[in-house]
Amino acid sequence: MRARYPIAATVLAVLLTLGVSPASAQTAYDPVQITPLRAGHGKVVMRVQAGPSGAPAGFTVWWMRQSEFTAVGAAWPSGPALGKRWAAYVGTPTLNDGGGTFDSFQLGPGEVVEVEVGDLIDETGLYTNALPNAELGSGDEYVFTAFANTNGAIAGSPLSPTEVSTTRPTTDCTYTLGYWKNHPEAWPTASLVIGTVSYTQSQLLNLLSQPARGNGLISLDHQLIAAKLNVLNGANPGTLAGVIAAADALIGGQVPPPIGSGSLLPSATNAYTQALDDFNNGISGPGHCGTTPTAPTTWGHVKTLYR
Repeated sequence: MRARYPIAATVLAVLLTLGVSPASAQTAYDPVQITPLRAGHGKVVMRVQAGPSGAPAGFTVWWMRQSEFTAVGAAWPSGPALGKRWAAYVGTPTLNDGGGTFDSFQLGPGEVVEVEVGDLIDETGLYTNALPNAELGSGDEYVFTAFANTNGAIAGSPLSPTEVSTTRPTTDCTYTLGYWKNHPEAWPTASLVIGTVSYTQSQLLNLLSQPARGNGLISLDHQLIAAKLNVLNGANPGTLAGVIAAADALIGGQVPPPIGSGSLLPSATNAYTQALDDFNNGISGPGHCGTTPTAPTTWGHVKTLYR
C-alpha cells in the first residue's frame, strides 16, 4: 500500500525544514496525463498518470460529448456548460481498485491509477455532478481532460491534452445496471434469487437505489442483478456463468441494506463485481443489445425496435 501525501500545511513545514522558502516552492502542479484504455456501452476506462510534482490532493476529470464540445468552440469552458460533466477524485476507491492495486486517488510523482468514467454510482472517494445517472451514452463520442487539484497554496495543474473515446454502440446483447434500474417495465422476471435469498422486483429496485458506500455486498448485488436480468433476457453468459455462480456462493444468505444489514469487504467482492460490470457494459461477453425490450405480456423475451 502506498503512503498517502500530506496536506498543504505539512508540505509547507517540510519545505521550511529543508530551507526552501515558500516563494521558491512550486506554485502549480505539473499536468497529469490521461489515456483511454477500454470503452463499454456506458463507461470509459481511463488511465491517469500524475506529473513530476504528483497530484497529492487528487485530480479532476472533465468530459463532454464531442458534439457539445464542438458547439462551444472546441475549448474547455472554465465554468458550467451544456453537457459538461466532472468528477473530482480525492480519496480512496473501493470499487474500481484494480484488485487492490490502486489504493488512493492522491498520487505521488509519476504514479498511475485507473478510473472508470461512467461507472461512478458505487465508487467512493470522489465527488461528481453526473449523478444520479452517471453512465455515458451508448455509441457516443466523448472528449476528456483532467488536472491535478489545488492543494492549499499550490494551484491545480493546467488541463491535460484532450483525449477522445467512443463508447460501444448498442449491438447485441446486454444492458447496463442503469438501464435495468430505470426500466422495470422491461424486466423479464418478477423476482430473482441473489445468493440463496429470493427477492421481489420491488425489493430489487430498492436495492438498486441503495448507495454502496464501500459495502462490497451492495456493489456486487447491483451488478449481479443486472447480469442475471441480461441472461434471462437472452444474453449468452459464456464463461461468466462461473462468475455468477461464484458470486452467489460468496453472498449466500446475506441480505444487504436497505432490506437487511449484510456486508462484505470490497476486497472480497471487487473481482466478481468488475467481471459482471464489464459483461453488463458490453466490454466482455456478447456486447450490448441493439434493441430495447418492452414489457412482455408473458415473462418472455419480447423485444421491439424502438429506443
